[in-house]
Amino acid sequence: MSGVTLNKVIKRYGDVQVIHGVDLEIIDGEFCVFVGPSGCGKSTLLRMVAGLEETSEGQINIGPRDVTRLDPSERGVAMVFQTYALYPHMSVEENMGFGLKMTGHPKEEIREKVAQASKILKLDEYLSRKPKALSGGQRQRVAIGRAIVRGPEVFLFDEPLSNLDAELRVEMRVEIARLHQEIGATMIYVTHDQVEAMTLADKIVVLRLGNIEQVGAPLELYRDPDNKFVAGFIGSPAMNFVEGTVSDAGVDVPGLAQTVQAAVSLPSKGSGVSVGLRPEHLLIDPAGDTHTVELTEALGGVSYAYLTAPTGEKLIVEERGDERSVTGAKVGLTFEPHRAYFFDATTEARLR
Repeated sequence: MSGVTLNKVIKRYGDVQVIHGVDLEIIDGEFCVFVGPSGCGKSTLLRMVAGLEETSEGQINIGPRDVTRLDPSERGVAMVFQTYALYPHMSVEENMGFGLKMTGHPKEEIREKVAQASKILKLDEYLSRKPKALSGGQRQRVAIGRAIVRGPEVFLFDEPLSNLDAELRVEMRVEIARLHQEIGATMIYVTHDQVEAMTLADKIVVLRLGNIEQVGAPLELYRDPDNKFVAGFIGSPAMNFVEGTVSDAGVDVPGLAQTVQAAVSLPSKGSGVSVGLRPEHLLIDPAGDTHTVELTEALGGVSYAYLTAPTGEKLIVEERGDERSVTGAKVGLTFEPHRAYFFDATTEARLR
């Protein structure tokens, strides 16, 4: 197995540059997730590692090898796509072993490698079936098995769960996490779903417009975001943001109907500041009357109350316990000041 290093990697389509000098190190055996909104460049970056997209500038190493100009077949990678891309006329066993068959491996070796992968993925009882006789989750496991059989240095996943329903997505997340623990291979996984990123990754790479915004462990990004974009993207429901103004007493925040004390270095008096609070850090005060409950989503053990502030700004509050907010009620908000995040209103950088 091998790690992956990107050194000042750039991708251009004609005069349009879509990846802007990315530097990244993924260590051997790490599960790294590229995450970001549509169009941020995550799939393009993955395809550059795979060799399916040409690298305009910079260097890509897999282990000690410079693979920047190598064909995909020479890079030691295996890719699992969003679509299963299985041959409908072949059995599961034939699909999993087809790549090795095409490269001239002996039949006995192919059979042995397919059996090993089948055991890992619990596909033994399905080896003789055709893809049409499998569920969506089983087909994706076959596609992953096809990658395992090749024995790659690096596994690449391009939104592999996006075609599955919600229940299967959860099931397959567990399968992929277990697979990584079992085989210990380097894996790079692309998704727009930050829940997948948080639950699977050793390291998350947050991308926006072809640039890396922040790299870190899931809880590191959640607890210590570098900017407003990362703070709002990592976490579900998303962080609340309300606008404030620096004053002598702290930050005046009309959307919270209070002045917030800030233990950070603030810009000059009168400057704009965005204040961020996660839904679980806000508490509803039923005795208050500053905010209106527009909707409450009751999900069993947790509810989400959607509030409108006096300024018209929208806020989400997580509620637990037996007492939940009622739609149409007037309430107040409280929170512990150290839970608030502060961001420069112009640059969106975190104030520390």
